[in-house]
Amino acid sequence: MASYYDRTEYLRGVRGGLPFVLVVVPFALLFGVVATEAGLPLLQVLSFSVVVIAGAAQFTALQLMAENVPTLVIIISALTVNLRMAMYSASLTPHLGALPFMRRAFVAYCLVDQSYALSILEYEKRPEMSLAQKFSYFMGAITPVVPLWYAATVAGAMVGQAIPPALALDFAVPITFLAMIGPMLRTQAHVLAAAVSVSMALIFAFLPWNLGLIVAAIAGMVTGAEVERRVEMARAAQ
Repeated sequence: MASYYDRTEYLRGVRGGLPFVLVVVPFALLFGVVATEAGLPLLQVLSFSVVVIAGAAQFTALQLMAENVPTLVIIISALTVNLRMAMYSASLTPHLGALPFMRRAFVAYCLVDQSYALSILEYEKRPEMSLAQKFSYFMGAITPVVPLWYAATVAGAMVGQAIPPALALDFAVPITFLAMIGPMLRTQAHVLAAAVSVSMALIFAFLPWNLGLIVAAIAGMVTGAEVERRVEMARAAQ
């Protein structure tokens, strides 16, 4: 049976994931607090984080649930926010697609913004990495992130109102995404897709039920895909 564990790469992944603890913990604490305030019992709050394990989608769904939005709209909105995971998966397939099914399934479950950002940058920087090294690095990257997401969610749900507003836990949400997105804006397609999605989100912010996010996400993906298509055509014509 092939070995998919490389201790050196695993530890490299752990070191890479450690800085995200500074934002994952307050992010998860905030979700636990908000979910409890919305009326969810502790078990449901924890189940929400374990099953969905996607902070942005969880906050989106929770907000819409609190507003008594139709269930179909909640599901579509949460899926739209998480459409980036499909792109993450496609991007990682050339690197981890040869893993056995159960390992691929585990990678898919643990594929969050932090694990993707760390892994894809490392894989592209070091193309000589073997499949075992890539998998070990990914596992290391999620080690400081995923368990703390669960634990901090429970802590937030249990502490609730005891956390003083002065701590401003909501700072973790924008900081997390800025820290991940910044280094990934490496091509024209990335930059234009981000610019269009941000612009569309602001323009359509007036739409009810956060539908502006759906419009922005679709516009950003179409823009990125079209730019990539034109770049490939230009390369082929040379």
